[in-house]
Formats: sequence, C-alpha cells, structure tokens
Amino acid sequence: MGDRSGAEAEREAGSGQPRRRIDLRLALPAALVWAASLAGLWLPPAELAVLCCTLAAVGGLVLARAARGGGARRISNAVGGGRNPVSRPRVRSFPAAAGVALLLAGAAAAHSATASSQRFTGPLAEAVTAGKSAVAVVEVAGTPRAVAGPGGSDGRWSVPVWTQEVTTGGIQVRTRARLVVMGGQGWGGVVPGQTLRAAGKLRAADPGGPEAGNLAASTPPGPAVGGSLLEGSARKLRERFVAAAAFLPPDASGLLPGMVTGDTSALDEGLNNAMKAVGMTHLTAVSGANCSLVLGALLLLCRRLRLPRVLAAATALGGLALFVVLVGPDASVLRAALMGAIGVASLAGGRSGRGLSFLCLAVMGLLLADPALGSSFGFLLSVLATLGIIILGRRIIGWIPPAVPRWAAAALAVPLSAQLLCGPVIVLLQPQFSTYSLAANVVASPLVAPVTLLGTAAVPLVVVLPWAATALVAVAGTFSAGVAATARLAAQLPGSALPWPEGVPGMLSMVLLSVLSLAALWAVARPRRVVRLIRKAHAATVGLLDGAGRRLTGLRDPGSLDRGHRRGRLGYCNKTSGRNIRWPLRKSEHPAPRHRTQLPGGT
Repeated sequence: MGDRSGAEAEREAGSGQPRRRIDLRLALPAALVWAASLAGLWLPPAELAVLCCTLAAVGGLVLARAARGGGARRISNAVGGGRNPVSRPRVRSFPAAAGVALLLAGAAAAHSATASSQRFTGPLAEAVTAGKSAVAVVEVAGTPRAVAGPGGSDGRWSVPVWTQEVTTGGIQVRTRARLVVMGGQGWGGVVPGQTLRAAGKLRAADPGGPEAGNLAASTPPGPAVGGSLLEGSARKLRERFVAAAAFLPPDASGLLPGMVTGDTSALDEGLNNAMKAVGMTHLTAVSGANCSLVLGALLLLCRRLRLPRVLAAATALGGLALFVVLVGPDASVLRAALMGAIGVASLAGGRSGRGLSFLCLAVMGLLLADPALGSSFGFLLSVLATLGIIILGRRIIGWIPPAVPRWAAAALAVPLSAQLLCGPVIVLLQPQFSTYSLAANVVASPLVAPVTLLGTAAVPLVVVLPWAATALVAVAGTFSAGVAATARLAAQLPGSALPWPEGVPGMLSMVLLSVLSLAALWAVARPRRVVRLIRKAHAATVGLLDGAGRRLTGLRDPGSLDRGHRRGRLGYCNKTSGRNIRWPLRKSEHPAPRHRTQLPGGT
C-alpha cells in the first residue's frame, strides 16, 4: 500500500514524469542588470560613474578569486575496489556567475550614463529646465499613439523621437537625445524612420523616465524625408484593413483591427471602458500572446510540410518579423515578440528550467540594448506574464485531470498563470479588483486564436485577393464580436470592478490573494493529497499538544494531560479525595458509593 500511494503521489506531482529542476543561475545576473538600469535612470552622472567603477571592480575581483579557486583538486574515487585519488576541476559556478553579473550590471549602468548626462547637464537640459521654445530636427522612433483626454481622444498624439539637432535661444546643439513630441493634427500620420522638423516648447519629463524632455509641438510636422518603405507600406496596409472591416457590426469592426494589428482608431469608447473594467485591454494591443500564436502557427505549418529544422526555424522567425513590421516595430512590440517566442519554446519543449534561462538572457539583452526599459511597466508585465507561463503554466496543466482536453486545460492555465504574477503590478497602475477578469479571459481565450490567425492571414489578402480577405474578415469578425460581447456582459455584472487599496498595501494584499488562489486550485485538483496532509497535520497537532502538556507538568505527573484509554481522545487527570480519576470514566472505573456509618453520639 505504501508503494502504491507513493507512485500515485509521483504521478500527481508530475504526470508520471520526473520533475526538472529550475535553473536559477541566470536569475542573479538578470536582477543585477535590471537594478543597475533603474539606477541609471535616477542617478546623476557623477554618482552613476562611481557606481559603474564599483561594480566593475567588485566583479573583476570576484571573477579573479573564482578563477584562482577553480584549479584541480584531489578527490577520492573507488576504482577496482580501492580508493585512488583522481584530479577533477573544482566547480565554482556561483562566484563566477556573481562576477559576471556584476560586470554586466556595470555595463548597463555605463550605457545609462549618456542618457543621464543629457537629462542633468548640457545646453539641452538647461533649455528643458527653463521651458524654452525650440526648433528641432528629429527622427521618428516609434508609432504615434493617441492621447486620451478627460472625455476621450482629443486629437493629440504622442510620438517618440530622437533628436539630431536642437536650436534654442540662438544656440544650435547637435545631440542624439530621446524626446516625446506631443502634437495635434498631422502628427498621427508620421512613420518610424522619417526625419522631420518640429517646433514648440520644451518641458521637463517625468522623473525616472528615459526621455530628456517633452516637446509640445505648436505646428504640424515639417516636410518629412526618408523613412522605411516597408514601414510606410505596413501603415497603409493597416489603414486598408480597417476599411475592409468597416462592414462588420460596430463592436467587431472596431475590435478586430485592434486585436490583429494594434490599430484601435475605430474602437468604440464604451467597449474600451468595458474591457478595462474586466481586465481585457491586453487583447486590444499586440502582446506576447499574439506573437506566440503567429509563431506557433508558422511552426506547425512548417512541421506539416516536413521542412528541415533549420529551415523551419528560419521561416517561422521570418514570418514573425513580418508580423512585427505590420503592427509597427515599437519597443513594446519587439519585446512582446521576444517574450512570446520564449513562452512558445518553453511550453513546446516542456523544459521550464531552460525557459527561465532564455527569459533571463532576453531580459539582460533587452536591458543592455535599452536600459530605459527598466522603468517600463509594460516591460515588467511582459516579463511577469512570461515567467508565470514558464513556472506555473505547465504545473497547472498537470494539476487538471486528464479527462479535460489539453487545449481546455491550456486555455485555463495560461491566463491564470499570467494573471497570478501580473495582478500585484496591475493594482499599482489601476487600484481596483476585476472580479470576473479570469472568467472573462478564459471564455475569450478560445476566440483569440481564430481572430489573430484569420485576421493576420487576411491582411495581405486585402491587396492581393480582396474577396478572400472579405471572407476571412467576416469569420474573424464573428469571433471578435464574441470577445466584445464577453467584455460587455462581464462589465455589466454586479461587482465587476471593486475598489482595492492603493500603493504597497494593495500590492501586498494582491500577492496574498494570488498565493491563496494558487493553493486553492492545487487543493481542488488534489483532494486525496489534501486529506492526507490534513490527517498528518492532525496527528502532528495531537502529538505536539501531548508533548507540551507533559513538559509543562512533568512526565507521569498525576495532574498532567494524558491520552485516554480510548483511541483518539484526550483524558484529564485530577486529584480528588486522594484517588486518580480520569475523565471521561468507564463504568468499571466509577468509584464505589460511600455508605454513611452511624457513630456514637449521633455524629
């Protein structure tokens, strides 16, 4: 019986397969690089230089010590029945990893030094602090984003740019600094890669951000030159897709382009608010889930065609690159593509430890390339969602009974694992609890795949075969209408958005709720193990109380807590008339009744 229960427990723990250890060696370097990137966004240049030198010096010392201690050592090994000393290299992976982590953190801090100097010192920083007017030649660095006012969009756009030259107060400064242009009409049509002229008033940026300042444009953008032909074509293709979906019902025609290409220009404001209330706004922007679906579909297609592994990987990555160009190669889209690829690789390979290593490598690479991502909540949410899928996704799928289809188990496990880790950060941005968020996302999860895949396939057909594109848009629009109906229904239910504490208390309470939710799911999926644990806890509690009573009153003391004769019951000993009477007493243990004896004198 003991072997059988042990085998059942092993099958429950890992679906019959041994658990793989999670490789945490790259977690420390990733955490240190992230911390150094954050420090580079807040510290002045002088303090940042001290930090870089300190990290580099300490990292070099740790690596040198690890190298000196990594020589051969003599260990005993049984060979032929005897013990012969054999030389083997000493493994010092942790000191080496710590040294490399410190050096990488120093590199991330050094990369932030240039942006830090532009924010704190120089003519541009002085002009931003003084709020002077300026004329700048800038290069568009990302896709324009609509700026929502109190009553919705007010026709203004936010455009990230890189400066080439800035003229202010009669002084021309040639510098490459990051700015954000806040402009009205005309700024929504610029394309990444274009070089144009902007005029307006400089303003200080929010502290801790990567921008050297903001430019409130007072005129439309000047004549644009250059720009990527591919990105310009992608922009026109997105506009034609929005026009091709115009025949759908209002909710579907506005939501479909947002779910496929990230274009939310036709999205109804009421639907947008409903999706915010139930935690479904990630569906209206290109996220790691979209990239995962596209990459997974391409890999399956290549597998069906029996392409070689290298050719299949190259084809899938090429298709993902075209998808990124279609939706706009912003930093958020590039990050989503990378995180989606890591999530697909982890789930497909079934190796959570290797998936975590890939995630840490991606985090370090992105932060070293752009340290400003360290302060981005979007970057943090992408990392947490991918981490949840890697660490918890396969475990939750393993907890679900085999009778449930795997696609249904994945539809529950993926949004749940991502939401458990992202919830504490989301309440910092929006202090409310979306009661039906998980249920709404689970219901909408099967609808997202056909919308993304059919809609993405219809985008190029809008130009080549309009009739075929119309058919695909009609089918994808039906599924997107289902997503919109789910959001509106969940938002209208009572208590759909409950108030939640703000700040650190709200974050900590959400962490506790996430832990309790995960424990409850495990308990529901493993009732037999829960019963066994309860029995063990009961036995341990009884033994603890028994031992505590004996220690307090002394072993074999008549007044001590003692176990009764009946199994599983506690007896209490007390001194009464010089006799030890246990409670409860059996019939045979009741003392005999005393008879009164008449004494002389009537006493």
